[in-house]
Amino acid sequence: MDEGKEYYALVRKAFRILAPFYDIITKPFSKLRIKVVDFTDARDGSIILDVGTGTGGQAFAFAKKGYEVFGIDLSEDMIKVAHEKNRFDSAGFGVADATKLPLMDDLFDVSCVSFALHDMPLDIGEKVLKEMVRVTKLNGMMVIVDYALPRNRISRFFIYHIVRLYEYKYYSNFIKSDLKASLRKSGVEVKDEVKVLLGAGRILKGVKLSNFR
Repeated sequence: MDEGKEYYALVRKAFRILAPFYDIITKPFSKLRIKVVDFTDARDGSIILDVGTGTGGQAFAFAKKGYEVFGIDLSEDMIKVAHEKNRFDSAGFGVADATKLPLMDDLFDVSCVSFALHDMPLDIGEKVLKEMVRVTKLNGMMVIVDYALPRNRISRFFIYHIVRLYEYKYYSNFIKSDLKASLRKSGVEVKDEVKVLLGAGRILKGVKLSNFR
């Protein structure tokens, strides 16, 4: 099985199992979701795309602040839970492959992906970023939330090996890759960055400068 097929099969199988328990597993990240919304600081009336939305945690954090948000995920099981939890008229969800979004160009003011890229092979992650850029308005915002490593060498060593214990093999390649370079390649200029989770994570905020194809 090639890496792409393996990835799609893994996502569907793993999240079918995890969907009923996912909110319990990710409960420690609830404050981080609020921090993402505050750091994004989108203007009033912004329409937001949440890629890899899972059960909707980040999408709901945006909706609570009054934004219109649409969350997509590859897993039907995760989206089913998001639909069941949804109490916001301003939030909607759908099943979609983020490498080929069934959405028009230049549609969203903000596109966000939170803790999903590390679960993808690098080539698939790059396709996702390009699609996010495509559906984001010119001068619109891109927000990436994912793992990082602290500067301290000892902390880097321990965090890397601890995360590897529970994340799939794609994490190692992701953490060694140059995410900012991938964003620049896709037509996005990174404007701001903040470390979170004691340096084990980061939020990047960038601006779409060109209509990349």
